[in-house]
Amino acid sequence: MQAANANINFTGSVNKTLLKRAKVIAAKNDTSINALFNAELRYLVETFDAAEKSGNQNYKSLLDFSLGNADEVTTLGKLGIEQTEDLFLLMAQARLPMPRLPDAVTQGMVEKLGALPNVA
Repeated sequence: MQAANANINFTGSVNKTLLKRAKVIAAKNDTSINALFNAELRYLVETFDAAEKSGNQNYKSLLDFSLGNADEVTTLGKLGIEQTEDLFLLMAQARLPMPRLPDAVTQGMVEKLGALPNVA
């Protein structure tokens, strides 16, 4: 039987470009990808737990937005803020990444921009 705080191995997947960038960060900081991952996962769990214990749902709302489970309008409403800039500041303070648009949506936006007439 393993101790409660024993480390275990697990398998996951990560974007190839993201992994390369993380390796550079790890090397520049004389650490490992594993140490970076553990630190960030620990921060996420501890912050979420602390917010839950205090009854504060703001972190959950930010996490839902970051994971793409809630849109901007819903998140603004839950947090009681009006400005998107304030939402972005809260995301940065919570050390959560901004949600990404699906690749198909991003590509559609690129195509629409490419179709605009050139104005000189």
